[in-house]
Order: sequence, then structure tokens, then C-alpha cells
Amino acid sequence: MPKPPLDRYIRYEELTDHLQALAAEHPGLVRLEELGRSWEGRPIWLVVLNDESTGADTEKPAFWVDGNIHASEVSASTACLAFLDLMLGRHRDVLKDRAVYVCPRLNPDGAEWALADKPKIVRSSTRPHPFDENDPEGLEREDIDGDGRILQMRVPDPNGPWCVSEEEPRLLRRRRPEDRDKTFYRVLPGGLIHGWDGMTLRGRRVKEGLDLNRQYPSGWRGEHEQKGAGLFPAGEPEIRAQVDFITRHPNICGAVTFHTYSGVLLRPPGREPEDNLPPEDVWIYREMGAKGTEMTGYPAISVFHDFKYHPKEVITGVFDDWMYEHRGVHAWTVEIWSPQRQAGITEYKYIDWFRDHPFSDDLKMLAWSDSALGGRGYVDWKPFEHPQLGPVEIGGWDALLAFRNPPPEFLQAEVTPLAEWTAWLVLTGPRLVQRSLEVAEVDGLLKVRWAVQNSGWLPTQVTKLAADRKLCRGVVAEILAEGEEAVDSEPGSSRPAWLVAGDRRTVGGQLKGWSDTPAGAIGYSMDDTSDVQVFEWILKPGRYRLTARHERAGVVRAEIGG
Repeated sequence: MPKPPLDRYIRYEELTDHLQALAAEHPGLVRLEELGRSWEGRPIWLVVLNDESTGADTEKPAFWVDGNIHASEVSASTACLAFLDLMLGRHRDVLKDRAVYVCPRLNPDGAEWALADKPKIVRSSTRPHPFDENDPEGLEREDIDGDGRILQMRVPDPNGPWCVSEEEPRLLRRRRPEDRDKTFYRVLPGGLIHGWDGMTLRGRRVKEGLDLNRQYPSGWRGEHEQKGAGLFPAGEPEIRAQVDFITRHPNICGAVTFHTYSGVLLRPPGREPEDNLPPEDVWIYREMGAKGTEMTGYPAISVFHDFKYHPKEVITGVFDDWMYEHRGVHAWTVEIWSPQRQAGITEYKYIDWFRDHPFSDDLKMLAWSDSALGGRGYVDWKPFEHPQLGPVEIGGWDALLAFRNPPPEFLQAEVTPLAEWTAWLVLTGPRLVQRSLEVAEVDGLLKVRWAVQNSGWLPTQVTKLAADRKLCRGVVAEILAEGEEAVDSEPGSSRPAWLVAGDRRTVGGQLKGWSDTPAGAIGYSMDDTSDVQVFEWILKPGRYRLTARHERAGVVRAEIGG
């Protein structure tokens, strides 16, 4: 089997070659499809994992996995490749009764920019938004000394907010009110300044201002409320293709989307307290998250309560909220990589740390760069003659190497446990199976009693929210006589003579799973059979085909008669 490149980051052409090789190597198990086309016209590849010998993917409970919606978050693609390798290896048998849809690079255009020899970093898509024009002024981040890195610049300024640390001269510390007789600096990203007037500085507005993870229909807010959201929900081709596919595949029972960075497992809700969710769904999210923490070491947290960019603001129109609120399934956003945790900083708030943290954390981070990265993460300051600012120094953190994604030598170890947990999540979905089939001859007629069961951990509707909002039907049973192709009949047609009692199509209820089983099997426990649905018919002798289906739990078929 073609082994995935888990020790480096690959560009679109090599990714395409690898996925095509997987499909060629595993006919009947791997199908490569084009989910849609990106803004620049690249095929967005979708890998369908399914053992076709046991049925179509659409007739099995399924799981969705994607990555690299944000341009520079390229380790997300690697996590998807590690997951594919795992499912086609040790977990191949799972594909006999479940299907998986994997989109390793949802945003191929942005990733190509990020992985270019001279990278250009944008948030998501390369489509200009909201205006198709360049900002005439401001500092544009780029590699100004040609060494392949975008570092920082420190510029001497008597009113600068930084000065050299007394504890560690390689580091800068924030200026304090009592600081007077020191050299102070203004710190800027490496780059050139457009429209430089010799005095004022600001960042140049990036023309490509879209954030594809603000494009989903749930809670979408326009540009005046949330930057990067686009013109309308699912208005960008990448998200439109994804949303269209998922809504046309109601068998998808859960999802993981890979991002970077912070080293956390994020779950809804994103814009309201979790007290507003059905408690049953919060309980399941917590149990899934606890397993994720056990397997990966990543904390599992709620976005609203623990991962807001500002305490008074929320983000909306995101993938996991949409999957939960509109599709009624559990979805997770996995933020790969925590350089802080690598440095031994374990007690910190993921977003707040960048606003404020003790200087001792900076010392730990520097020590980690020195020991684990051979000094590549934090570069010593060196003089540089900037073409506009004059004498400056270049150095500081190489954020693209140390922060945005795992350095290549850390990559495989970082994504492998995440792939393992995702494979575990695949197993949590519902699954319809036959419990029993009884056929008895009574007075020259056939009395049929057919029981089907949910053998999965989650209930057939997956979430309590899905049940409350009636996002999917219960189990549907149908019966066909020999030679019939469909249950549907012509208008005005009569009930078939062979059907003495019962309905040709019966819509049953939802079936529970094991997930609500209490922890202690004490005397008050009662494991009832609400995981079972029984269908009954009385028929004239003949041959018949039975079908039971659930949009999420799959399809069961049986035949009776001589």
C-alpha cells in the first residue's frame, strides 16, 4: 500500500498522486471523486472508503473527515492522510459495515500559496474579498532577506513597547511603566511597506480576506458583523461543494475537521452556553471528548466557554456548529499542535495566552526551541539594512515553523493519535442489523414477524437535537412481491391482493443505542428493548423481499418464501 508522507508537507500535485495511487491499489475499497472545483479551478479530492462487496456507501452509516480549510494549516492534510492509512490498514474491517468520506485538502488554492517556495500567507481562499484591489499602503509580510523564512523585525524607537530582557538578552520583554533609560523597540513582521510616508505604520490589508470557516449556514453573519464571511452562506465554491455533498448524504453520522493550532479538541456550541443544548448531547460530547483526551493528550473543550478570541465576541458560520445544529450530528474541530505544551507549559488558556502570559513561559519556549528544534524556532537577532526603515534587526520567532504547524520531525507523532481517535469516533455511529426473522404458515397464509435492531453506540437519530427537530425519519420497512421493483404504486391503484394484513411501507420510530446506559447496573436499572423495532405482515404464499432502512443507520434486507 502506498505509504503516506507523514514526515513532510506536500503540495497539491504530490497529494493528488498519492490519492490516485491509493485508489488504484484498493479497487472496491477506495474510490476517488471530485467533490467540486476550487476558486482557481483545482479538483477538490474526496476519498470514499467503503467495502463495496458488502454494499453501497450510501446504505451504510458514514463519517466525514476533512482538513486544510485554512490555507497555512497544512498539517491538517497530513492528519487526513494518517487517518486514511489507518483505516486501510488496521481498521479495514470497519469498512464492511461503515463508510467514510475524507477530503484531505478542502482549500487547495490557499495551501499552494502557503507551500510555495516563496510563501504567501492568507487566511483561506485566494479569491479577492471584499474588494478586488490591492491596499495601496501598509506593511506586507514577506521574506525580506531571502533566507526562506518570514521572521520579525525590531526597530529602535524611543516610544517602543519592548526592551531587551535582563534575564535572557535574546528575548524581548514588554515595557513597564518604570522603564526609562533603555533602548526600546517597535516589533513588526518581516516585510516591505507599501505607500511608506516615513512615519506611520500599519499592516497592509490582505486582498484575499475570506475565511471559509465562517461560510456555513448555521448562524452565518455578513461582512458587517464578521469579517471573511463572504457574500452569502456557502457562497464560495469550496464550501458549496462540501455542503451540497453532506446534505445529499444523510447517512453521515458525525464529523471531524482538522485545523491548527492549540492542541485542543473543540466542540459546539460556539455562540451560546452549553446549557442551551439538550443535556443528552452535552453528555455524549463530554464522553467522546474524554476518550479523545485519553488517546491524544489534547483537552476537549467547548468553543463558547473556552475558545473565544474575545470574551464579548463569538464566531459563527463554522463547520462544527452547522453539522450539529442543521444536520443533527456530533462534529469536532481538532486544532493540531501546541508548542506551549511541547515546552512544558501545561496550565494556560489557549487564546488568552497570546494576550498575556508570564515571562517565564517565554523562557520555557526559548529553551524548547534551543533543545528540541536546534535553535530553529527562535532566531537570534541580526542587523539588517531595511530598504525603507534603514538599520533594523531581523530575528525572533519563526512562527510558520514552530507555531502554525508541527515542525516536520514532529509531524507523524502528532497526527497519529488524532487519526486513532477519529477512527474510534467512526465506530460510535448507529448501525441497523437484523435481530430475527420469523415466518409461520397459518391457515394457508404466511405470518411474518421481522425484528431489526440498532447495534450501534449512538441512537439512530444520533443526537437529541436531531430527534427534537425531526431531522431524520425513524426506521422505514418495505415489502415487495417477487417481480416488483418499487413499493410506489400508480394513482388510484388498489391494495395488492397478496398483502392480507400490514402496510407495504411502515415508518417506525428511532432506536436507542448503548450510549445512554447508566454507569451503575444497580437494582433500578432496566435495559428495555427500545433498540428493537418489530414489523409484521400476513401474506399470501409467494416470494417476498423485505427492506428496512434508516437514513443514518443503514439498510437491512431479507427474502422469504419458497
